[in-house]
Amino acid sequence: MNTGLMLFNKTRGCAGFSRISNSVRRKAIVAVDEKKKNTFFITTPIYYVNADPHIGHLYSSVIADCIARWHLLCDKGTEIKFSTGTDEHGSKIQQASNANALSPIHYCDKIAESYRNLAECFNINYTDFTRTTDANHIKTLKKFWNVLQKKNYIYSADYEGWYCVSDETFLTSSQLKEVEDNNGKKIYISQESGHPVEWTKETNYLFKLSEFQEELIRWLQKNEVAVRPRKFQKILLDLLSREKLPDLSVSRPSSRVSWGVTVPSDKSQTIYVWLDALVNYLTAAEYKTNNGKFEENWPPDIQVIGKDILKFHGIYWPAFLMAADLELPRTLLCHSHWTVGLEKMSKSKGNIVDPIKRSEVFTADGLRYYLLRVGVAHSDGNYNDSKAIRVLNAELADTLGNLLNRCTATVLNPNQEFPKLNREVLEEVKKLDVAKTLIENVEKLPFICEAHYNEFKIYKVVDAVIATLHSANLFFETMKPWELKKLPEEKETLDVVLHLTMETLRVSGILLLPVIPHLSSKLLSKLNIPEISHNLESVKTFSWNNSDFNSIKLLPEKVMLFRRILLENKPKMKISQ
Repeated sequence: MNTGLMLFNKTRGCAGFSRISNSVRRKAIVAVDEKKKNTFFITTPIYYVNADPHIGHLYSSVIADCIARWHLLCDKGTEIKFSTGTDEHGSKIQQASNANALSPIHYCDKIAESYRNLAECFNINYTDFTRTTDANHIKTLKKFWNVLQKKNYIYSADYEGWYCVSDETFLTSSQLKEVEDNNGKKIYISQESGHPVEWTKETNYLFKLSEFQEELIRWLQKNEVAVRPRKFQKILLDLLSREKLPDLSVSRPSSRVSWGVTVPSDKSQTIYVWLDALVNYLTAAEYKTNNGKFEENWPPDIQVIGKDILKFHGIYWPAFLMAADLELPRTLLCHSHWTVGLEKMSKSKGNIVDPIKRSEVFTADGLRYYLLRVGVAHSDGNYNDSKAIRVLNAELADTLGNLLNRCTATVLNPNQEFPKLNREVLEEVKKLDVAKTLIENVEKLPFICEAHYNEFKIYKVVDAVIATLHSANLFFETMKPWELKKLPEEKETLDVVLHLTMETLRVSGILLLPVIPHLSSKLLSKLNIPEISHNLESVKTFSWNNSDFNSIKLLPEKVMLFRRILLENKPKMKISQ
């Protein structure tokens, strides 16, 4: 067997994510060792189908997909369960379907398909797509309702309060702000969303949320990774410490909200859309199916959410699970929003960014790269087409793509190989500062990226890779291989230059697989790196330290990794500044 290939064929796993898990038995929430399970379970929110998907929805999905791919890179023996889907009930869906002259289910079918198309376009490798209109989800929801009711956490009562139709939630007075509408009339709006509220009085079923306040506080205080970044954990703790939690309305009269799942044994009520939506995670995990799968899947390892739904996932969701004696998610990964022109995206402002249309210009991996490169979880990102083009041209086309083209070009590399090293020549080249710096950067890179991936700081992963590629480009320019090619006596020096550059590309390509899976696969395929070696362990072993390394033939096909984006070639695209 070619020993050059043998170097890249190691498939040992790694430790993967460091996690803390909690017992959730009543009155006894303490940190415990995590339950051993073979399935890594990650989720996105299910997306509300009142409108077509935009880059905010895509952002949640690519974060989850990137983490799932990273976990697979660490341990290919682990089964990945990756759930996503669509939230299809509620009064807003009734209104949207009416506006589109469609029945609610036909409207939901149409929008749900657009989310499937989004996932397919951007290589989101989900395993489960749950729609809240699916029969198996409705069955799971009713089972969960019956569990809560049997444990006496649900009761019927008259309820009144400020209700936000847009957010589909009741709000306390402290969550409201008084403003004037366009007619000068004073109204109340949600402080968080800015949507108007109305005073509502009705008979509902309520969940005893008030009983879980202290347990929620203990869960957040004792579990450092319950919510990441920590600023969002602090927001939840502040909210829980500021005021007493009221019991939560978990149904609406069917006369007001007919497009929903009816309460078991009471057709006059439909189940609250947020309880309906949150149970999708249990549906994906195969809750109460009696096939043993639920125990293998539960709890979720990571649940990716946007900051606008932090309260629902950080207070309501764990309280529901506590009431049902189910283990809580190991980590809620909360991210901030994308704005356009520093304003929230909205139809009325005409600033919705359509990810499918952008992919026609940037490519799917290009848009994935930009969102993960520029977006940070703790702060809002401002989307800008011009900036996206600058970043993609500078980093994917030039820094990465051009480096691959130069070292694989037939002018410099007529034998089309990942060449073998002359050890003595290598040692001479390593005396140069530019070579020494490159080798040090490459050897540190896998460990730096591992730490950043495990902290969910994907932008820092990309930053570290690009910095290393910059040092490779500087090395390449300094060594002037086009001059070495003219001198037959410098053939082995040229081989060292090409080898060090290709090894940098191999390591970088594998580490970028979770971020840009298609482009990285193209790069690794050109270098003829077998797929079995696309793992973290293989990038911790470097070819220049392997005395048995033989040359590897490159694949003959020419590769244009990423074509520079020229605006004049896309006149129909409106560019946001």
